[in-house]
Amino acid sequence: MTRVLLISLAGALGTASRYFVGVFAGRALGTAFPYATLIVNVLGCFLIALVSELALSTTLVSPTLRMTLTTGFMGGFTTYSSFNYETTTLLVRDRAWATGLTNVGVTMLGCFVAGLLGLAVARRIAGS
Repeated sequence: MTRVLLISLAGALGTASRYFVGVFAGRALGTAFPYATLIVNVLGCFLIALVSELALSTTLVSPTLRMTLTTGFMGGFTTYSSFNYETTTLLVRDRAWATGLTNVGVTMLGCFVAGLLGLAVARRIAGS
């Protein structure tokens, strides 16, 4: 039961963090492009790779902490559904093909690179 409560609390913190990234990104970067969703998804890919690799290759991250951070925090922080909706809206409703396809490409490449960086940082921390 403790694990469920920790994961739930972390999910709430991830959701609140996502909201604040959205507010900041909207103010700092504007709303013509879905910057907030891109930021949380790329950052989430980095963090989930980092935490998972550390959990699997060291004793720095316990199984409960791993679940709390990945399922809880990152589950509330990142969002594929927003990415899908925003991209579909850009492509179908707005007919903003260049922006929509840019969002797909930048998100896929950015998340892939962030995941690789997360693994590299974790392996450096773990000494492997």
